[in-house]
Amino acid sequence: MKTIIGLISACLLISIQDIAACTSIIISGKVTPDGRPLMWKHRDTETPFNHMAFFNDGKYSFLGLVNSNTTSSDVWTGSNEAGFCIMNTASFNLKDDDVKEMDHEGSLMRKALNICKTVLDFEHFLDTLARPMRVEANFGVIDAYGGAAYFETKNDRYFKKDVNDEKLAPNGYLIYTNFSFEGQKDKGLGYIRYDTATAIFLKMQHEGYTPQRILQEASRSFYNSQLDIDLKNEQQSPNRTSGWFVEQDMIPRSESTAAIVIQGVKPGTNPELTTLWTALGYPPTSIAIPLWVKMGENQPKLVIYDKKIKTAPLCLYASQLKDKVYSLHRGNGQKYLNWKLLWNNEGTGYIQELQKTEDKVFDIFNSQIPSWEKKGLNIVDVQEVYNRVIPAIENAYGQCMKQ
Repeated sequence: MKTIIGLISACLLISIQDIAACTSIIISGKVTPDGRPLMWKHRDTETPFNHMAFFNDGKYSFLGLVNSNTTSSDVWTGSNEAGFCIMNTASFNLKDDDVKEMDHEGSLMRKALNICKTVLDFEHFLDTLARPMRVEANFGVIDAYGGAAYFETKNDRYFKKDVNDEKLAPNGYLIYTNFSFEGQKDKGLGYIRYDTATAIFLKMQHEGYTPQRILQEASRSFYNSQLDIDLKNEQQSPNRTSGWFVEQDMIPRSESTAAIVIQGVKPGTNPELTTLWTALGYPPTSIAIPLWVKMGENQPKLVIYDKKIKTAPLCLYASQLKDKVYSLHRGNGQKYLNWKLLWNNEGTGYIQELQKTEDKVFDIFNSQIPSWEKKGLNIVDVQEVYNRVIPAIENAYGQCMKQ
């Protein structure tokens, strides 16, 4: 126990840069149970609130994750009607110049969603951008034709990493956090999170990669690979002591504001079936809702901007519960979570209670997929299912708020 406490204390030496961090994966359709590629982004940012927005002002209409506290139209994950999808993670070891004005990643992704149909289109898009590009990021992209790749991108060039390359991705996927493999060695951030995610996805492959497992087993994992501690393991859980724990280098952290798994389509399938499983707000206290570009402006009210609360309701609900979990605000208190509120032996933690409802959401929507694959996405059917599940989600949050 003394050794564990000592290691935990060392984790309190936190980099300020670590606030602008994300964890991600692209999984080729070659290794998923249904042949559909998967793209996951677990977003960490200083901006606490975000929502989903529909755009129809370019070549392709699209859905994108945007910040709620700004009028900027920058997009931080998205998918368009052609089945082209994009995300990013910040990199901190690629930049090798003195360019000052940076952070154009959100603008770049918005432009790409407007005009790109394929991974090759995105590559050409990068080729045609003026230099410096004013970015330092790992951009992940998939399309409706089997394309899947990361682009480690800096001001003057990029390095393409093809997820379908068996030599590069022998397990059928690539994981990225906040460093680039072509960047300066041992610089950057997220190395322990990278190892943590690697362990999680290796274990997950035995049961098969699905959006549900990724959100529940990765975005809600409380495993630290360096300490080899998993808070969900009763033998390692601090429940028997104070219930508090440090969340350093785990995937979900206090600055985690969304998790999205984009489920692409098999080649030859209508790209309108591309699905964005979206958990807004702190992922451990959020519930994933599937979204489709074809629904246009008629996205469920839980994920779109509400002027009264100045964000999406789902983001607010999840954030309110997160505030209870992170209730210490002195010194380094913001890095301590009250684990008993999230997960406990009685089965009444927020994760445990909310996942019961989320499981039902997955079951209901997944039961519709065979029909939609044959006949196309039925907007009326989707709306009817939303009308069934949204009250259940709101009720689940109402119950948790009373605890």
